[in-house]
Amino acid sequence: MSQSFEEQLRRLAEVTVRVGVGLQPGQKLFINANLEARPLTRRVVEEAYKAGSRLVVTQFYDEQLSLARYRYAPRDSFEEYATFMVEARLKALDEGYAWLSILADDPEILQGQNPELIRQASQTAARYSKPFSDRISGFATNWCIIGAASPRWAQMVFPDEPPQRQMELLWEAIFKVNRVDQTDPLAAWQAHLDGLERRVQQLNAKRYAALHFRGPGTDLRVGLADGHLWAGGAGRAQNGARCVPNLPTEEVFTTPHRERVEGWVQSTKPLSLHGHLLEGLRMRFEQGQVVEAHAERGQEILHHLLQTDEGARRLGEVALVPHSSPIAQSGLLFYEALYDENAASHLALGASYDECLQNGHHLTPEQKRAAGANHSLIHIDWMIGSEQVDVDGITPSGGVEPLMRRGEWVD
Repeated sequence: MSQSFEEQLRRLAEVTVRVGVGLQPGQKLFINANLEARPLTRRVVEEAYKAGSRLVVTQFYDEQLSLARYRYAPRDSFEEYATFMVEARLKALDEGYAWLSILADDPEILQGQNPELIRQASQTAARYSKPFSDRISGFATNWCIIGAASPRWAQMVFPDEPPQRQMELLWEAIFKVNRVDQTDPLAAWQAHLDGLERRVQQLNAKRYAALHFRGPGTDLRVGLADGHLWAGGAGRAQNGARCVPNLPTEEVFTTPHRERVEGWVQSTKPLSLHGHLLEGLRMRFEQGQVVEAHAERGQEILHHLLQTDEGARRLGEVALVPHSSPIAQSGLLFYEALYDENAASHLALGASYDECLQNGHHLTPEQKRAAGANHSLIHIDWMIGSEQVDVDGITPSGGVEPLMRRGEWVD
């Protein structure tokens, strides 16, 4: 590496604070971090204070403690939740805190655990956390999610390397896809975000009625919601701060119409979900709803996922990502949606985003549904794009315009 590990780690922390969170002078910051992410978390705290934060509060979580619950907790306790934690987070938002999550998770931490208990726990968490997650996704404050290397995650990504080298390689990949290996990472991010914004403006000007995906195992028409808006890159929080919710980010995305999705679609990368890997996903949609769903690996988990609620069988997001993205070009499977979704165009089962509807933050639930937005406790991204997938834009009059060919933008 051209810089030392410590310097690259510092630069990643700086990008996280100044680009990702968009921390404002005098603003307080709450960090929720995996215990394995301590080295990066320490640098982020330093950079936050350098950026003028008055107070940084950090909460660590340990996946082994969650695993202990699945192994030993009473089987009838998985619909219980520490609601006071949600109340504390809502109070932090009321007090103007910025929000940062730092992931370093083991993709297979819950492998072998009871799928029904996983379903109960995830649904319970989603239900009780919804007031907080709705405010975060609605940009009640500036927020961001990033990743940090951990031994178990590195072992998954680089299984044939010795342990120390696994961590080195994963950190190198994280630095590269987050542009901190470049001469001026902040300037590189600004240029990249400007490019995403231009793409968003182009797509919003087109007002497509639908997108048509074609590739191996895929022939899918995704109708777009009435009054849909494209988004991507940076967002503007209600306090005026500019933030990038996901680092890295390569996508532009919008809201499908919950009743206008038809055809077959096949996944192009595995999905890491609740500590399990789902591979070879294939689904058929009729009138917006999944009517057939198959997985070569993880069929039972997929079944439970689709049973979450009525909206779990419908789409809440469609996103376009070029195959030339740094994540795709790395040739790596990260086993983490934060990274893998930025390697390929993707869909999300479940809830849609208010920011992707005109006046979405001010519409009633009934108005959102009438426009075609979907409501659910879940929002699960899974990858359907590759260098073998083409995408067309369908105009309101039925015209067909090429958007992507072999995974790349048509300009």
